[in-house]
Amino acid sequence: MFLTRLWSMTEELNNLDENLEQELPLQENPQDAPAETTETVENEMEVLKKQVQEANDKYLRLYAEFDNYRRRSVKEKSEILQTAGKDVMLALLPVIDNFERAQKSSSTNSFEAYKEGVELIHNQFNSILNARGLKSIESVGQEFNVDLHEAITNIPAPSEDMVGKVIDETEKGYTLNGHVIRFAKVVVGE
Repeated sequence: MFLTRLWSMTEELNNLDENLEQELPLQENPQDAPAETTETVENEMEVLKKQVQEANDKYLRLYAEFDNYRRRSVKEKSEILQTAGKDVMLALLPVIDNFERAQKSSSTNSFEAYKEGVELIHNQFNSILNARGLKSIESVGQEFNVDLHEAITNIPAPSEDMVGKVIDETEKGYTLNGHVIRFAKVVVGE
């Protein structure tokens, strides 16, 4: 929008300059021109000069407005990038608190209670990430898909129906809001 207005103002300035040149032909000898013609030409020239000045002023204001808009948008983008992970970090703080509590209680509680606490923290951590759009890719038993999986190796399939399917997963893959952010590293049957 700003660029089109800026462009139209530039064209308007060029048109006014051309009109000024066309409407005011240069005369060889200004003393030969009648007095009233000279006076009307001077009036027209003043009007055209004012129009050029107004157009130039509009152009400069529009350029300054666009420059301010550009600076403001760059500043807003940098602020967004700096605080983009803030909500995720705030959501993860309770998980860190729970891990610290588990570390403190590890010496006083039994191993089963400690294990149960770690599982609860793991579930809490996964639920926070799932709420933010992170999903794990289910791979084992699925048909090998190059858009989701990265084959580490091929091994003989244990049965005929497992040929071309994922037999084992060495590292989980994840999607964020439907886009793969890490491919699942898998073993494929052949």
